[in-house]
Amino acid sequence: MLESVIPSKTRRKILSLFYTHTTDLYYLRSIVREIDEEVNAVKRELDILEKAKILHREKRLNKVFYSLNRSYMFYDEFLRIFAKLSIFPQAVREQSPRLGKIKFAALSLKFAHQKEIKKDEVYFVLVGTIIVPEIEQFMKQMEGTLKREINYTVMTEEEFSFRKRNNDPFMWRFLKSPKIMIFGSEEELMK
Repeated sequence: MLESVIPSKTRRKILSLFYTHTTDLYYLRSIVREIDEEVNAVKRELDILEKAKILHREKRLNKVFYSLNRSYMFYDEFLRIFAKLSIFPQAVREQSPRLGKIKFAALSLKFAHQKEIKKDEVYFVLVGTIIVPEIEQFMKQMEGTLKREINYTVMTEEEFSFRKRNNDPFMWRFLKSPKIMIFGSEEELMK
């Protein structure tokens, strides 16, 4: 999907690795193992990404570690792009016919940042005519695959509109927070 924008396959894999594990540090050989590419190609791309200030380079003892530069001008934009291309949103898109008629599917950026949420918050909101047993089974599968809990809520379009109209604090807290749209547009979601 990003081939025309980022032509280097190795660079796409490196960016995907870092943007799906935003807090992790990697050294050259660990990146080579994770993305299954040649060491010289990985080193060349790491140098390019460091020069562009997308990655930090830090020497510790006899190893050089790389991490994301959270101050990078397009950090949030890249995070959104790679979060949209990650396992969970891809699976939602692929499984959507069996989940029901989805009008909106929105994923909190806290999920991509791997941040803990409060008990009254959710990572994922699904609006439409949803087949509840299917979404429950799907979410259990995804939690097993990702090895983390995914708090979510499902509602009809009528319930969603009612909650927005009546200034439901739960709904507006989610709507005002940064999110990734898997289905529908953010503009339509906020109307």
